[in-house]
Amino acid sequence: MGEWVGVAIALVSSSLGGSAAAITRYLAGNADPITLAILRWGIGVCCVLPAALLLKARWPRRSDWPAVTALGFCFFGVFFVLYTIAMTFTTAARASLALATLPLHTMVVGAILGIEPLTKRKSIGVCIAVLGVIAALATGLSAAPPGAWRGELIMTAAVLCMAFYNVWSRPFIQRSSALGFLTVGMGTGAVALILVGSLTGSVAALSQFGTPQWIAGVYLGVAGGALAFILWVLALERASPTRVANTMTVNPVAAGLLATQLVGEPITPNLVLGLIAVFAGIWIATSEVKPARP
Repeated sequence: MGEWVGVAIALVSSSLGGSAAAITRYLAGNADPITLAILRWGIGVCCVLPAALLLKARWPRRSDWPAVTALGFCFFGVFFVLYTIAMTFTTAARASLALATLPLHTMVVGAILGIEPLTKRKSIGVCIAVLGVIAALATGLSAAPPGAWRGELIMTAAVLCMAFYNVWSRPFIQRSSALGFLTVGMGTGAVALILVGSLTGSVAALSQFGTPQWIAGVYLGVAGGALAFILWVLALERASPTRVANTMTVNPVAAGLLATQLVGEPITPNLVLGLIAVFAGIWIATSEVKPARP
């Protein structure tokens, strides 16, 4: 039951992440990648920190702080700068399609590090889910913008960062708390981004935002930043990294649905068929029966 609860939480998180991808694509023409990352994590940590203090979250051990801050910098700093750069080269749907390969990356990283065994059933489920994403977006692949391959290549590098974050995070979360771990990591990334943004002028670019951009930016920080990643670390606390990462295949579907309203990306029958395949793959990967103990 704990695994299923973790997967359900991760599904909501991935859906919010998909909507954030469309918002990022919408804002990409008004700000550089560092500005958008500052907006997302600056607002995000302002929501997460009071919640952690109010709920008296258990903070990481002193001996764990170097590793937790390094993971936070890698994920909330490096990953999301690469993520935002990728969005400037390609569409929200295509970038999210590359992001949907996260389950495959997580499985491989987990197997290489000896943290999570790679079973046949999980492999089949992940492959079906990823193929469902490809089917959902296949009609739009031929109409990709020029140079879109650069965005997908950059997103693939970003996904590798997230795969290591997923696999390495769980023991630190279990020794502290999901909210305490998230607050330290997100705070590290936000501070690093603000320092870089202050030196490069990215922070000053926020003064040029109009009302529509600020509304989108607040959603990006609150829903796509704070809420999505509170749910993500709660999911990692309850389910295996691969099963949590497998829900990322919902991300491009959510991104595609919102992008139809913001940037005019079409909805096709393939999207509906792909959505069915995504949930079928998630069910296969998460319904593996563990052998009974003698």
